[in-house]
Amino acid sequence: MINRLQERCIREDQTTLKLELDYKLGVYSRTDCAGIRQINEFMYFDGHELIGYMGICEFGGAGTPLEVNGMVHPEYRRQGIFGTLSRLVMAEWRRRSPKSMLLLSDRKSEAGQAFIQGTGAMYHHSEHEMYLRVDRPEIHNDLEGFTLRKATNADAWEIHRQNAIYFGDELGEEETNDTREGMILPEEEEKRGMTIYLAEADHQVIGKVHIQLSPGIGSIYGLGVLPEYRGKGYGRATLLKAIDKLKEANAGDIMLQVAVENANALRLYQSSGFVETSTMDYYELC
Repeated sequence: MINRLQERCIREDQTTLKLELDYKLGVYSRTDCAGIRQINEFMYFDGHELIGYMGICEFGGAGTPLEVNGMVHPEYRRQGIFGTLSRLVMAEWRRRSPKSMLLLSDRKSEAGQAFIQGTGAMYHHSEHEMYLRVDRPEIHNDLEGFTLRKATNADAWEIHRQNAIYFGDELGEEETNDTREGMILPEEEEKRGMTIYLAEADHQVIGKVHIQLSPGIGSIYGLGVLPEYRGKGYGRATLLKAIDKLKEANAGDIMLQVAVENANALRLYQSSGFVETSTMDYYELC
């Protein structure tokens, strides 16, 4: 039902949505540590027809902003539906978390951009969405001793630490390897379709990558190499091995997202056959 509405909106508007439906599959709601139900999906119906949707996606651990994206059926716009859904989302945000919230809109979506401007949210960052449009180039990255290892829950701290290095996630002074509260747990993520791999060279962890397979599309997220190992080909080797794993899983299209200002990563992806297809703007509410 949600997929059908998404397809209609994308076809009508020729823009991109980032609803993360496959990631949220099976996580319609959860209960927080106080036993209060957390709602991630908000839907608006006309009879039995879904005509509006807005979803909250929560990646990462403590301190990571919530992400919100939504849509309204083209024939039901300018009737206050998006405003109603946004008020429900805002109430849920205020009730459940002191985190900031990111509102997402395709740069080409005039309606989405106008709505966000009306909320008073401030520009935060932008990401290019890129698709693999050229067969994997014949680049030899047979680096001796290089492997990808599937992460387990015991690697939660290492993943948390790397996210702080690559993406500016918060790393509290009181956090240690002894506690995994609020951290990404790889075995739980895999149940939702996201598999995390640690990149290793000579049995030393040097980076990581996350991959996800949904119907017809393979996605690459969270790729990074630790600063002391950069410039040695490990980033490309990690990317190409991730592509191989998705192809082995029969992914049709393969996509990834990269921050607009990350020129080094952008060059790596372009030289590996990826092409920019859209730009998503993120605006922050605190």
